[in-house]
Amino acid sequence: MPTISVDKAALFKELGREYTTEEFDELCFEFGIELDEDTTNQDRPIVDGVQEPPQLKIEIPANRYDLLCFEGIALMLNIFLQRKALPEYKLAKPANGQLEQIIVKESTTKIRPYVSGAILRGVKFDKARYASFIALQDKLHQNLARQRTLVSIGTHDLDTIKGPFTYDALPPKDIKFVPLNQTKEMDGNELMAFYEKHQQLSKYLHIIRDSPVYPVIFDSQRIVCSLPPIINGDHSKISLDTTNVFIEITALDQTKLEIVNRMMVTMFSQYTSEPFTIEPVEIVSEHNGQTRVTPDLAPRTTTAEVSYINQCCGLELSSSEISNLLTKMAYRAKPSAMSPDTIDVEIPPTRADVLHQCDIMEDVAIAYGFNNLPRSFPSKSGTVAQPLPINKLSDIVRVEAAMAGWSEVLPLILCSHDENFAWLNRKDDGNTAVKLANPKTTEFQVVRTSLLPGLLKTIRENKAHSVPMKIFEVSDVAFKDLSLERKSRNERHFAAAFYGKSSGFEVVHGLLDRVMSMLKSAFIIAEEGLDNAAISDSQYYIKELDDPTYFPGHSASIHLRVGGKDHMIGSFGILHPTVLGKYELKYPVSTLEINIEPFL
Repeated sequence: MPTISVDKAALFKELGREYTTEEFDELCFEFGIELDEDTTNQDRPIVDGVQEPPQLKIEIPANRYDLLCFEGIALMLNIFLQRKALPEYKLAKPANGQLEQIIVKESTTKIRPYVSGAILRGVKFDKARYASFIALQDKLHQNLARQRTLVSIGTHDLDTIKGPFTYDALPPKDIKFVPLNQTKEMDGNELMAFYEKHQQLSKYLHIIRDSPVYPVIFDSQRIVCSLPPIINGDHSKISLDTTNVFIEITALDQTKLEIVNRMMVTMFSQYTSEPFTIEPVEIVSEHNGQTRVTPDLAPRTTTAEVSYINQCCGLELSSSEISNLLTKMAYRAKPSAMSPDTIDVEIPPTRADVLHQCDIMEDVAIAYGFNNLPRSFPSKSGTVAQPLPINKLSDIVRVEAAMAGWSEVLPLILCSHDENFAWLNRKDDGNTAVKLANPKTTEFQVVRTSLLPGLLKTIRENKAHSVPMKIFEVSDVAFKDLSLERKSRNERHFAAAFYGKSSGFEVVHGLLDRVMSMLKSAFIIAEEGLDNAAISDSQYYIKELDDPTYFPGHSASIHLRVGGKDHMIGSFGILHPTVLGKYELKYPVSTLEINIEPFL
């Protein structure tokens, strides 16, 4: 978890009183964070001829991005102590009424498609505030932004540049500017070579180095503001004298993009000429005509159940009491007019970690006091966990196969591209397998689309064992599916392999019949077309299959008939000799593989 160092005297001044180490440690525990170290009585470093003041090193939860800086810790502790109320964050247009714009070019979709922005007007920096401003960016880069791979932040002195700004992606040789704290102009290629051995920046170069285009942000005079996610331009660098700060953020993930933007502006808007007021920026996408205004500081609204919170915490609080406790954790809450068991909750823009009412319940427990919660064994479980239907079905199939004398194996879900396709005499159409962008070895190039490679590799590594060998697996395979959010889907399969001096085709066929019987699916001859209800809830039949994975004339496809509709759910047969050769197997192998999800 992140550890944040804050000036002890400055924090206690913000909290309105002095604390002993023990008292502050207790306050941290009550709030749900941890005091890791107090450097008051330790040797502290000398900075610019002055000894560093005593520091408090505070460990915070990794999901509390609002506590990654001095300003956030001071604000949230003051709200918890009920010394301050949650600020009203406001968006305000500039005096001329015209928002600054970031114009997004279509070329950015090739490398880093999302951008967001904001402006802090009339900021008053001192050394401590400036250092905290830079440190928050660094903490967000390391934590939420995953070493700048997902999100990167650029901050600029707005008085040195002029909008509208342009977010573009250009070949490295076409991007020329003076990098931050340098004097020589470089193009993109020269910059990569220059920072190759830089202690801090070298670890970020790989993010864009091999791309044909680099992301870049220009002002209206074509002055380069930044080359995200590597470095800003020297022309627009901020300093202690900066009063108007332009923040631009680029990303691969739009959700994290907006979280980072909200964290930056909510933490430091308290230093603007009108506290807690932010000037928004208009994002104009030229390629799709979409326009949006960022950041969005509107609180998220949700509800929480009084009974759920009381059950989990072992309490008997009223909706009003719970609402009052939530104000200590930076929420706005009130009993709902719709139901006496419901609370209406407003989640502030600072609390990106709140995703479910269980998060609200946890904050109620913190505000009530962990040490004050009843210390009794719960008479009723606060959970409703139960196995997923697909997992219950998988366990049933496992037990049935094991009772039939087959041994379960658990190979890895990743395999090489050849193992998944060429070695099975199958062609890759480019739209089936989920491929890893940067596999560490050739053995882990794709997510398997069949359980057969794992079974055959298991047999190969155990060839010294006596034959026949009968193994099975019930597990997931994955397929591309562009209709889904994650562009892929899992599918639960059952597969078995028989390895012996004879093919064992009839043994595999017998296992299929046994499993299908257990799943209450009756065997029929396809042409008979029997009515479903006459025999069972579902029926299955097999048809001759021409598949290069199997020996010609020795394979069949398996079809399930449910509700008058037929589904091909798998196949079985004797593997082709070329397949056996690829896996270095000298005896025949018969295999079976079916998709068991249609039986749910």
